[in-house]
Amino acid sequence: MIHPLVTQLHFTREEFARCFEGISPEDGSRRAEPMNSLSWTVGHLALQEHGLWIELGQGRNFAPDLRQRFGTGQPATTPPWTEMWDLWHTITKEADVFLLKLKPEDLKVHFLRDGKSMADDVGTLLLRNIFHYWFHLGKPHSIRQILGHTSLPQYVGTMSTVRHTLEAEG
Repeated sequence: MIHPLVTQLHFTREEFARCFEGISPEDGSRRAEPMNSLSWTVGHLALQEHGLWIELGQGRNFAPDLRQRFGTGQPATTPPWTEMWDLWHTITKEADVFLLKLKPEDLKVHFLRDGKSMADDVGTLLLRNIFHYWFHLGKPHSIRQILGHTSLPQYVGTMSTVRHTLEAEG
């Protein structure tokens, strides 16, 4: 059975993706100062998922430049939209290799970073990942409004679709 927090992360990812429906490559890479581009936001969330669920969770690192490109405090950038969107999809798929196997007892485990136990356990990191998405979810809507986009999502979507999809796949 898929852990309910993993289901919540999947729902959150779906809401994140819904923010970007219909984005052109040009608008995806455009910057509405002082905010970053939409593509930067996608890269930034991909960075967190990669760091937590691929690097720490699986001991793999197939995107070593993410921290320099999208880490907090790094200069604003406008990476290519298609590259970032494809990267985010690849990373979330690879993150699920770890996440979909989580059992309740796994949420109490502490990852090791530089040989030391991290302060937050896997459950807290999972919550932080979910909350990080929600923190950034309003920015794409604001940027899209500034860019003149209309007919944007007005409210949180339905969670039952994600839950049923995960149950069918799991």
